[in-house]
This record gives sequence, C-alpha cells and structure tokens, in this order.
Amino acid sequence: MKLSMFASVVCVMSFASLASAGDDGARLLRLDHYVQVKSSVPAIAGQSTEIYVREVVESGVAMRSGPAQDRVALFIHGAGTPGEVAFDVPYQDFSWMAYLAHAGFDVFAMDMSGYGRSTRPNAMNDPCNLTKAQQALFVPFLIAGECAASYANQMTTLPSDWHDIDGVVDHIRGLRHVEKLNLLAWSLGGPRSGGYAAQHSDKVLKLVLLAPAYNRNARADAPAQVPATGAAFNTQSREEFIANWDRQVGCPAQYEAGTRDSVWSEMLASDPVGATWGTGVRRAPNTTTWGWTTAVVAKTQIPTLMVSGAHDKQVNPDRVKELYADIGSPKKVFVDLACSSHNAMWEKNHMLLFQASLEWLTKGTVNGKEQGMLQLGY
Repeated sequence: MKLSMFASVVCVMSFASLASAGDDGARLLRLDHYVQVKSSVPAIAGQSTEIYVREVVESGVAMRSGPAQDRVALFIHGAGTPGEVAFDVPYQDFSWMAYLAHAGFDVFAMDMSGYGRSTRPNAMNDPCNLTKAQQALFVPFLIAGECAASYANQMTTLPSDWHDIDGVVDHIRGLRHVEKLNLLAWSLGGPRSGGYAAQHSDKVLKLVLLAPAYNRNARADAPAQVPATGAAFNTQSREEFIANWDRQVGCPAQYEAGTRDSVWSEMLASDPVGATWGTGVRRAPNTTTWGWTTAVVAKTQIPTLMVSGAHDKQVNPDRVKELYADIGSPKKVFVDLACSSHNAMWEKNHMLLFQASLEWLTKGTVNGKEQGMLQLGY
C-alpha cells in the first residue's frame, strides 16, 4: 500500500492505551491514539500537533489479524462536539461506535485541532478571544470586563480540517493495512468528510452523513482573508446545550434526560479547561469554510447515505435533500428519520439510524434500496 506524500513527509505516530470498556465488559476494547501532524491551522501553522483518535473494537477482532478490508470506519464530528463524545456515549445503547464494533467493525473517531483531547491553540485559552456577547458571560469571575482579542481571527479552516483528517486516515490505513476506509460524519462533519472524500476517493470506501451541513452557495476558493476576521472560538454552557436541543423536540419522549446528562458529562471531561470556566463550558474553534461546492459534490461517485432528523432546526432537512439531488454517485439514499432532531444519534430512534448505517456499510443498501428517498420510524 502506498501512502500519500503528506504521510511520507509528516511523522505519524500513535500511543495506544487500554481504556475502560464500561458496560461492555471485556468484549469491547477502547484504545487511545495520538496522531502527530504538522499543523496547517493558521495560528499554529507548521507546528507539530497531536490529533486524538479513539478506537473501539471487539476483543476477538483485535486479537485476530484485524477486521475485514471493508470493516474499518472513521467518525468525523461537527462544529461543537468532539468525536469521542458524539459517537461513543457511555449510556445504555447510545454508542454508535460500540454498535458498529459489535458488528465486527474496527471503529475510530477523531477530534479535530482545537477540539476535545487534540491540540488546542493557546489563543483558545484566552476568553478575550470570544465574541463580546460571550465574554459577558464570564464577567467578573473569569475576566474583569469586556477585553480586546489577543487573536482576532477564526481559528481553523475547512482545509486545515482536511489536513488533520488525511493524517488520521493514513495512520489508520497503515495500522490496519487497508487501502480504503468508511467515513461517517455529523453536521459540519459533512463538509469535512465529503470534501475530503472528493479529494481522496482512493482512500474512502463509503460515506454515511447525518445532517450534513451542505450549502449550495458555498464558495469554491478561499475568501480574501484567511483566516477570516472574527472570534477565534466559541463556548456552550449546559443551559445553552439543553435549550438548543429542546427547541428541536417535536414528539413525546424524543430523548431521555439520562442520555443528555451523560453527553454533557463527557463534554466537560473532554475539555478540562472549559470545565473550570463558570459552571463549566465546552470550547470549540470557529471555522472558515469553503471548497465543498455543488460542482465538487456533482463529481462525487462514492456511495453515500444521507440522514436527516424530521425536527432538525440546525441543518434544515431541505439542505440534505439538496445534497441528495446534487451528489453524482448513482448509489445514494436519503433517509427522513422520524421523531429526531439534529442530535438523532442520542434520541429514541437512534437504533434505526445505527441499523441503516450498518446495512449501508455492509450491503450498500437501506431497506434493500441502493438509491432513493425513504422514511424510517413513521
């Protein structure tokens, strides 16, 4: 297997440790990897940084030579929640990663630069680099009052995210001796994974996109100023997290308080600095986006499953339908998931989502269809 020039130039290393398998007992292994990349994040460009990757795999698969060639998967997170929090919730059966691992997949999830357990640029430790409105939330216990930014630009870019993904993809390809792997993504993970796959179709087998943040008006070229002027990062409190979720509830018992509390607890654990700010917040970089355009999507031939929650108020289902219409792959399915919000993987119909993703990854179909639009859970 040939690795890309990027991987041959950049030193890629991993440090794995066995983590608790929680309710899965000894059946599942959770391994921590730290993949070193030479950063392309504007604020720290050229510096050696670490990308955190969580692996979840059944012990039997790990003890053998490894999974089948088509059973390696990488999860890519969205704009606010890091990968290990989004996809490996330690509550009941809400871990999407565990579900696929039990089906024989070797499953990975990564944190982009600035998120979770990956390297965070120092500018993200300065609350003065928040918007004025968010600064006010931390007066007077963290800052005395409104203050001037020490770094007045958005922190990351979509191309810097693609750079991180490529380092992790090549690490996994080398680790598992596969040419291609499957990508599963959520929200802003849509442009991250879809844009990456369009550039590296030789490394991507299939795509599963939950609420992909597709924009038909996306610009093809970088904006005049990169990174864009603005707040470097943002925060979210527990109250804001719950309010954003509750506004998307459209049916009875759509989600459980226990799931919500587990997600939030994991969110704070992934950000020990943010956890000390006020009553505790999660921090995430603001990202300048471009490049995942209608023209790029039209050329994509990778089999793609797209899922949209019926009550999603963050990525309107119509945007996901537009992606379905525009994507060039002849193998494509759009799923309208009932009683679901932007957080569908944490809600009552999560198992329908998990089952659809498994059928797509193993058979290239959902309910036996390899193309078309369907509803689940109605």
